[in-house]
Amino acid sequence: MPLVTVKGVEGVFNEQQKSEILKKITDVMVSVEGEKMRPVTWVIFEEVKSGDWSIGGTPLTTENILKLQSGEIKSL
Repeated sequence: MPLVTVKGVEGVFNEQQKSEILKKITDVMVSVEGEKMRPVTWVIFEEVKSGDWSIGGTPLTTENILKLQSGEIKSL
């Protein structure tokens, strides 16, 4: 049974968005593995505390990711 883990910084995605992510990733997996595997396809969304994840040594914060999503900044 497949298990997919998605990690995201807390506060970036609302409950509806997380639900959509989980459904769509499940659908992608099932499109490859077959519909009979849907009941045993697990997808977990794990949230990481703002600032506890970094890229190139620069901490990712909820605030900066939301600014990137909105186009207010072009890169982290």
